[in-house]
Amino acid sequence: MEGATPARLYATAVGSILVILGIAGFFYTSSFGTPGQVDDLFGIFAVNGWANVFHIGTGALGLLVAGYAARQYALVLGVAATAIAIWGFALGPGEAILGLVPVNTANNVLHLAIGALGIAAARATGAGQANWAEPARSPSP
Repeated sequence: MEGATPARLYATAVGSILVILGIAGFFYTSSFGTPGQVDDLFGIFAVNGWANVFHIGTGALGLLVAGYAARQYALVLGVAATAIAIWGFALGPGEAILGLVPVNTANNVLHLAIGALGIAAARATGAGQANWAEPARSPSP
């Protein structure tokens, strides 16, 4: 990945991880109640159908925009994930954001890490910096 920006690496890595976690979450529970049946993904993260769909959607978006809007994705997801973490910490374990998405301490810590990394990746990538390495140009005759 020569020439990849921090934001592009973030969008690709975090996008992939979120899609994988969202798909894996459906093997634990696919309940779409409010919050419905909540189970612990890998025995750690509280998930339900809404959380799984949210993770797949945000992850797929990251993979989709990694080549042309990675910095914006990293910044927006970073701010949103940080806000979700703060909201989750305020609610406490066993509660649900908007009565739909379950939270626990592990979820909050993961969201805080995703948020901090996103903001850092966006800041480390200059506003005018290309997301892809420019191809080498041959000299004109």
